[in-house]
Amino acid sequence: MPGRILRYILILCLLVAATGCGVFHKAKHRSSSVVEYLYPDRQMRAAEIEPGVARLSLPLKVGIAFVPGNTTRPWALTENDKLSLMKQVAQRFESHKFVDAIELIPSAYLRRRGSFANLDQIQAMYGVDVIALLAYDQTQFTDAGVTSLAYWTIVGAYIVPGEKNATHTMIDATVYDIASRRLLFRAPGIDYIDSRATPVNLSEQLRQDSRMGLQKASEDLVQNLEQQLEQFKQKVKHSPDQYEIEQAQGHGGAGAFGPWLLLLGLLGLFVRYLNSRRTAAGAGCIWTSAND
Repeated sequence: MPGRILRYILILCLLVAATGCGVFHKAKHRSSSVVEYLYPDRQMRAAEIEPGVARLSLPLKVGIAFVPGNTTRPWALTENDKLSLMKQVAQRFESHKFVDAIELIPSAYLRRRGSFANLDQIQAMYGVDVIALLAYDQTQFTDAGVTSLAYWTIVGAYIVPGEKNATHTMIDATVYDIASRRLLFRAPGIDYIDSRATPVNLSEQLRQDSRMGLQKASEDLVQNLEQQLEQFKQKVKHSPDQYEIEQAQGHGGAGAFGPWLLLLGLLGLFVRYLNSRRTAAGAGCIWTSAND
């Protein structure tokens, strides 16, 4: 009997040591990759991937799309979630005068490993000049802590949150000029969530953490995107060897020359005013001489 008790104590100590080390024993990873989508074949000809000079005709027509991910694994990001995030990104672009129109591209139009040939098709279909490719990367870890020893009882499995979860999420926006294959800029959004759960509600808690992580990372992305847009405008000014800017037909005058047109208009009114004063003064002189 003492030997059996000693053996149970030894097993219990080993369990405590194993669960107390904090080693993650479960991991889930879901992602999509812009690099895999655009450069799927390392043997691609240099002419197909070498970026040229980006000739941007303002105002731009911008497309926004999610690159395809691994469809064999379940993912919490639904088409409605993607549409909601694309609308948030679109609002940031719409606030800038150099953007004329924005197209939200359905996921079905992007092929896995489609590369720039797929983007050329999208450009022909939607008439966009620039595209913002959205990608995600999310990893969830689960570790059974010391309190998981309570799972030996039925009640403990329902009420003791012994599962420790960690959710790392990143959403990345990469903006390309389609014709030149040149990367214009990128903006990341990052989030980290810690939580606890019982074995019974573990799957539900992980789904909730996944969606919350995506939402928080999206908010961070939108904030960073605004900063990158401002920096991009400065980069264009100082890199004439990489970017050429021109006004599209029908859009050149008002935005760029509005202040000059206003000044010329005011000068015209001033000249007309002076002419009217001269005319009035001449008529006064003629009236005076006639009365004399």
